[in-house]
Order: sequence, then C-alpha cells, then structure tokens
Amino acid sequence: MAEICRFFGIIIYMYHKDHVPDHLHARFAEFEAMFSIDSGEIIEGELPKSQTRLIQAWIEIHKEELKNNWNLLQQENASFFKIKPLE
Repeated sequence: MAEICRFFGIIIYMYHKDHVPDHLHARFAEFEAMFSIDSGEIIEGELPKSQTRLIQAWIEIHKEELKNNWNLLQQENASFFKIKPLE
C-alpha cells in the first residue's frame, strides 16, 4: 500500500499493480471507499458526504499527479510520490 496523502483525517492510498479502472482508496475513521480518478465518483464503499466532497475536490485538483502515480505503481519496480494535501 502506497500512502499518497493525508488531510483532515482522510488517508489516500493506492496499491501496487491494482486492478483497473484507475482508482484510489480513501479511509476516514471506520469508513473506506474506492474513487475513480477520471470521474471522482465512488466505485465501491462509502464515506460521509463531507469527506466525499473533500476527496472529490482534491482529485479534481490533482488528477494529473494521480494518473502519474497510478502509472508508476503499475510497473514492476513500483514507485510513487506524495501529493500535496488540501489545506
């Protein structure tokens, strides 16, 4: 698991060689969800609405960086970089 970012109690992460479509995972308290990088919509799971909106805004701001991380993590010698949190 590659932790990409943390903000407002939300942890954003991706997995090495994860299944398609391009997505990220988010955890907040006891909630977990998987978000599409392209649309920002929840693919699976659930989070409170306010955290969902924060994550969707963050995805929109950092879409290119997220796609780059996704591509890096699909390679055999996986690497990734941290992305700036919402402030």
